[in-house]
Amino acid sequence: MKKSILFLILLLSTIVFVECKQSADKRNTISLNGIWQITDGKKDVIPIKFDHAIPVPGLITQAQPAFINAAPPVADRVAIDKNPDLFYHQQDSLRETYWYHRTFTLTQNIPEIALLKVGKAMFGTRVYLNGTFIGEHLPCFTPGYFDLKKSLHKGENELIIALGSCRNSLPQNMPDGFDYEKKLYISGIFDNVDLILSGTPFIRNVQVAPDIEKKSARVQTILYNNSKSASSKISFIIKELKSGIVAGEFTTDKILLKANSEKIINIDIPIKDCVFWSPETPFLYTLEVNTNSDSYNTRFGMRELRFDPVTHRAVLNGKSYFLRGTNISMYRFFEDPLCGNLPWDYDWVRKMHQKFKMDMHWNSYRNCIGFPPEEWYNIADEEGFMIQDEFPIWYGGTNWNSWIKNLNSDELTIEFKEWMQERWNHPSVVIWDASNETQLSKPDIDTAIARVRTLDLSDRSWDNSYSTFRSVSDIFESHPYHFYDANFKLKDIAKSSIIPEGNAIKNPGTFPVIINEYGWLWLNRDGRPTTLTRQLFENILGKNTTAQNRRELCAQYIAAETEFWRCHRKAAGVMYFTGLGYDRPDGQTCDNWIDLKNLKWEPEFYNYVRDAFSPIGLMIDFWDDTIKKGTPMNIPIIAVNDLDKDWKGKIRLRILINETVVQEKTKEITIAAYSQDKLSFSIDTDLKKGKYTLETSLLDTPFGTIKSIRNFKI
Repeated sequence: MKKSILFLILLLSTIVFVECKQSADKRNTISLNGIWQITDGKKDVIPIKFDHAIPVPGLITQAQPAFINAAPPVADRVAIDKNPDLFYHQQDSLRETYWYHRTFTLTQNIPEIALLKVGKAMFGTRVYLNGTFIGEHLPCFTPGYFDLKKSLHKGENELIIALGSCRNSLPQNMPDGFDYEKKLYISGIFDNVDLILSGTPFIRNVQVAPDIEKKSARVQTILYNNSKSASSKISFIIKELKSGIVAGEFTTDKILLKANSEKIINIDIPIKDCVFWSPETPFLYTLEVNTNSDSYNTRFGMRELRFDPVTHRAVLNGKSYFLRGTNISMYRFFEDPLCGNLPWDYDWVRKMHQKFKMDMHWNSYRNCIGFPPEEWYNIADEEGFMIQDEFPIWYGGTNWNSWIKNLNSDELTIEFKEWMQERWNHPSVVIWDASNETQLSKPDIDTAIARVRTLDLSDRSWDNSYSTFRSVSDIFESHPYHFYDANFKLKDIAKSSIIPEGNAIKNPGTFPVIINEYGWLWLNRDGRPTTLTRQLFENILGKNTTAQNRRELCAQYIAAETEFWRCHRKAAGVMYFTGLGYDRPDGQTCDNWIDLKNLKWEPEFYNYVRDAFSPIGLMIDFWDDTIKKGTPMNIPIIAVNDLDKDWKGKIRLRILINETVVQEKTKEITIAAYSQDKLSFSIDTDLKKGKYTLETSLLDTPFGTIKSIRNFKI
């Protein structure tokens, strides 16, 4: 307790004396991140005492001293199944509101534009400045902007932000992050808070749409003018991010803006010595837009991702491309006991991205049922990842419709627009994803998509999960969970369709497919099954099994399924679920870290699954677990090449008992760029009775020796 009190005193002492220094020239963006004061209470009673400290950005669970039951557990999936009314009854009985407080000092006069930006906060945001109510922004997952002009003054200012304490703080017509597998809904300002000061004309938003054919950038700028008419030239400067070399520039003639008006400016800027962005070469540019009273900076990459209407494969910058990746379930991770400050430890976040790429050969991921802090997207831009960005809507199949009574397209249109404007210059964001596994009786989500999709000048594809409406290049979402059936065995894959299904709507075969969930073989980090996989592991391994037995089976089966989906080439992307999630004794899913803080993989997962995702990979297309002694056998192999160059090398087949090789054969193989090759090996089955491992390997690839294994017995 003494340590907590001392920590609080030290933190509070840093708050009172914050001074925001800025020049009078153009835009100043002042970060208000740091340690704030906080308390809890009723919705309409502003407290006079704030006796806790909390980091911003962060979550309520990080407050010191800790709040009692800061995020009360809510009804779980079993309880809601029995009583759907519990979906709406998730009230925090201890409080209505969390009240954030801090002071800051300005040393200059207040310019024409003074905005507070709250990046993301749950559940509903109300702002008070110097005793005056400024406004409210209810959406939880998009930025709120608040006009402080009338209440901000030179000198010390007192800022208070009130947040709802739980899902029930929001109207029922608003997305609130409901997740059938969550237990805690944790309030908090979980993204940046910035003070934006500027003159007018003010640059409200800038969108950059790359045109790789012309090697130019289309720039759309939205200007806002305040109380008086004004005119200004608009200048645009594009530079290479790392070198600072100017790659393109343009200046308009003087543009007149009437009082209290908005104007949209569209221009195209050729880019000298244009370098495309890709996961392999994440080359970034900066764009600076200037008026005579404002300056706006953004980053972008020259990148276009399309889906071929014939092959249904992804095409990145004019070339075929295969998405290999995973999922990040950020809002589930928030309730992980080890979460702490990790989502805002950006060195840790960067290291995780690097391990995704270097260790697992992943080049993409889906933000599953929600968005991480904005800095994650900057890191993905820099490290080279393509993101399917999924809005936090998961309301399931038609039998869940009774829960969702008020979700409407008007509210979704507002939030989708805010989401897109915040994110559309990130080259990492390649697919807008409106929902997860959702099939509503009314097309509210589809209506909202139709209203906003033309705002995106890059014309990204959309994924709307279980909707029947799609544009020609939109994504068919597939979650083919073979092991959802606890009686399924690996050998049953031989009877499975190579066409990805796993959707409430039958796959019509006319849209590109991304498998962004599969597996159903989850283990908690200590090797115990989750609530969804207990029966599965018992059926396969028996009751008396060890964590090591389960981990090895989990890794081998996930590797085999990954090979199955990748090597049959019927999906534009294969994304394993999940690269980051929660670890809960009563949880349904989990990731595969054995040491989360130091980002160490569970060793069996690393040993088997990394090869299954290798850009040059292979699959033993043999699934029987028993071979009759002396039966002539040919073992079919499918090898694939995701690269833009042919690969020539050797493929080896071995049969092992324990670690001893009892048969070995080698062949030469050539796998054409973006293609697959099929071949087979004959094996001698005149072997002693026992358990064997069938192993095929691609030797000396750029990614090392790549293996595929199957276990069988004679």
